[in-house]
Amino acid sequence: MTLRTSTITRSAPQVDDLLARMSLPEKAGLLFHPMIGIGPGGTLAAADPDAGLLAAEDLVLCRRINHVNLVGTASAEELARWHNHLQDLAASTRLGVPVTVSTDPRHARSANPNTAALAGAFSTWPEPAGLAAIGDPELVRRHADTVRREYLAVGIRAALHPQADVATDPRWPRVLGTFGEDPELVSRLTVAYLQGLQGPTLGPGSVAALVKHFPGGGPVRTGEDPHFRYGAEQAYPGGRLAAHLAPFVAAVRAGAAQVMLGYGLPVGTELPPVAFAFNHEVVTGLLRRQLGFDGVICADWGVLTDACFRGEHRPARAWGVEHLDPAQRLRTALHAGVDQFGGEARPDLVVDLVRTGQVTEDRVDESATRILADKVRLGLFDHRYVDPEQAAQEVGNAAARADGLAAQRACVTLLHNAAPGGYARLPLAAGLRVYAEGPLRAALSPRWTVVTDPGQADVAVLRLAAPFERRTGPVEAYFHAGPLEHPPGALDRVLAIAERVPTVVDVYLDRPAVLTALVGRVAALLVSFGVEDAALIDVLAGQASPAGRLPFDLPRSQQAVLAGQPDTPFDDPDPLFRYGHGLTY
Repeated sequence: MTLRTSTITRSAPQVDDLLARMSLPEKAGLLFHPMIGIGPGGTLAAADPDAGLLAAEDLVLCRRINHVNLVGTASAEELARWHNHLQDLAASTRLGVPVTVSTDPRHARSANPNTAALAGAFSTWPEPAGLAAIGDPELVRRHADTVRREYLAVGIRAALHPQADVATDPRWPRVLGTFGEDPELVSRLTVAYLQGLQGPTLGPGSVAALVKHFPGGGPVRTGEDPHFRYGAEQAYPGGRLAAHLAPFVAAVRAGAAQVMLGYGLPVGTELPPVAFAFNHEVVTGLLRRQLGFDGVICADWGVLTDACFRGEHRPARAWGVEHLDPAQRLRTALHAGVDQFGGEARPDLVVDLVRTGQVTEDRVDESATRILADKVRLGLFDHRYVDPEQAAQEVGNAAARADGLAAQRACVTLLHNAAPGGYARLPLAAGLRVYAEGPLRAALSPRWTVVTDPGQADVAVLRLAAPFERRTGPVEAYFHAGPLEHPPGALDRVLAIAERVPTVVDVYLDRPAVLTALVGRVAALLVSFGVEDAALIDVLAGQASPAGRLPFDLPRSQQAVLAGQPDTPFDDPDPLFRYGHGLTY
């Protein structure tokens, strides 16, 4: 296939020349990074007001926006075709500035569409907490290199990851997306991820990383998520802000192209109690001056304007500045030092602020220069199109899928094994009669005889989810929050089975669950982090050994969780299982 090339070719020294020829509305368009959908067969999607998505023509031609966050899934070939259609649209504009396409993580089996996409056509790996359970920087680098190659094939040039947050409050719904509780391990794995995604320097073969959520999203005061006002406050009673900054210090030194700010607002500190996107001391004081970061700073999605999603009103995450209108919030964030606004499409506000003298055009130029420089460094002006046929061959190829499956096996963490000689002692012997439920039954059947009655089984194998409080709403329902203990009665059926037959239990740890009720009652206990049935069964059968080590402490009780400090790693004096615990065979 012959690829089309851009008619405009620019090198880094020409950024100033391009900026000088841009109108104010064109500059303003650079400062916004909204979400966009994909149409059937890789076509440009129509607007979807119910999901808050604008049409590509509106974004690119009318609002002069050329950064978009792709939501939704499709085949690799369709994604590549969609990308090329979008670049055609951009090429038709006055200056032909190419579009930078970004995405949330899409290489795992995440259950929260607000923070990640299902892998779909891409190779499937463990969640970041699973990579932390393996703890190997070289594996993380290879994983990120696979992400880079698969993203490049379909035209995705910016990754809204990695999450460099330190998971110091186990209640937080975003723990699964972190590299765990140890600031040193989080730092090392974040750097390894950047090396795989960006390479030695940001260039035409790179995917730009937006490392998030500065200055660290882990120390949530109530254990809730700052997507919601009741989870907005971040507290540092242990005085451990430096522990949360450490991975970002490492990321900046490693050449992170961009940084995404968190939603939270600090309380009980010397910092102003306003959300980080509006916090001059955090953005300019900490990130720019203290850490020396000179790349693009992007606000997390939806901090300026209210929205409606699936019939539900969603207020802007403008915590601490709710009293300001969108234009005043924008002016405050620009003063704080923000360059770009995720999930927003309001360049008209920038234009009005400049024309009314509330923001200088020089300030807009400052951010526009950084944003254009990254487009040039990524080579988008020279090579804006991708090959759909090549994308179909590269994305999710056999080697990448095999590597992802191997990593899934390796992250499985064995907390307790049955006594020697028992049927439930792992690995499971051949010829056993096994009781299981749901899709796991079909996955087990090629290796063992699967029975429908626990009383007829030699051993039972069950997979459980970590506990969470079920909530309603099209967004809130996906954030697994609340107590880390199973509610009364929730484990009765599992424990009843364990009374009848030796039982192996695997728990999907999207947060550090309290598993005290299972210890001593089940024969063998494992935890995993986004692992397919096939990968788990390879471990159960002994074709692969469990190699995972806990990337965080597992608390003994909810009471112990509440006694902890949200900003302090490893402050539980007596956890049920300690960080680094893991058996093998």
